Amino acid sequence: MADQQDWNFPFEGPLDEVFPALHTAQNAWLSQIDSLTAPDRKTHELIRMVCTVILRNAAGVRRHAMLAKEVGASWEEVLGAIMLTLPGFGLLPAVEAIPHARAGFDAAPEVEED
Repeated sequence: MADQQDWNFPFEGPLDEVFPALHTAQNAWLSQIDSLTAPDRKTHELIRMVCTVILRNAAGVRRHAMLAKEVGASWEEVLGAIMLTLPGFGLLPAVEAIPHARAGFDAAPEVEED
């Protein structure tokens, strides 16, 4: 069996298998987004989580809720960000996202306070 990679996203394995150069270029592009210095990292993860709520991408909601907690977001901030999607995108995407966000948030390691 071929050496298995630990991909961040489920689409990465199939993409790399068929289009390795495209996968490499996409990772380089995404790393540039991750290197933005503003907004701060917590806000960055909350915004990305909200985008995945709007897209109804459960895996993305889990991932970005986890990353938001890792950089200092509270559950109230995660939940509040989700609820801000309500006026523009409706109740259902927000309500569907809450358990996925909770699962991601709870999976994140506890952040040590200074």
